[in-house]
Amino acid sequence: MIYRDDQGFSLLEMMMVVALLGVLTVIAVPMSGNTIKYLKLSGDARELANITAVAKMRAAAKFTQSRVYIDRAGRSFYVQTYDKTTAAWVTEGGATSLSSTVVFGYGPVTDPPADTQTTIDQSPECPDTGSPPAPIANTSCIVFNSRGIPIDATGSPLGTNAIYLNDGIAVYGITIAATGFIRTWQTNYQATPSWMLQ
Repeated sequence: MIYRDDQGFSLLEMMMVVALLGVLTVIAVPMSGNTIKYLKLSGDARELANITAVAKMRAAAKFTQSRVYIDRAGRSFYVQTYDKTTAAWVTEGGATSLSSTVVFGYGPVTDPPADTQTTIDQSPECPDTGSPPAPIANTSCIVFNSRGIPIDATGSPLGTNAIYLNDGIAVYGITIAATGFIRTWQTNYQATPSWMLQ
């Protein structure tokens, strides 16, 4: 025997389910957006750290200088090696672009990770091949000699190289010690950072 009340859901029950789904959506959408931004930033930082390690190994393998060329305005980076016969930097592979929500910089963060730099700053600008070499605006370079040691424009060891990326919420830093040791750091977007080694 079928009763009239057992034939389906009431309008009130359906409205309650729709309202509950709406509340869950309102909570989940912003959380997933922040997670996606974080994954883009951390992925770009890992890629930059990997490219830096490749440049270090390329310098040693080819017995020449190699550098990570960072185009801050174009939001991209790539590896270049120095060709001694032509006295020019040769790009190897293609450029890697940052994700849409990520930029080079450290925002309001005022202190570098511990034991890396005295003052927070991006690595020095890349020099051109002129005589004397002039810095290229809106670039940063991490140059390695054939022993895998980071050097400055004069060829002296440099232990203050760093590249910072941010998405307006968090900041990642890739630092290179004078020994060539590459580390990746992360902190929240705040004036007094608490850097964590990744």
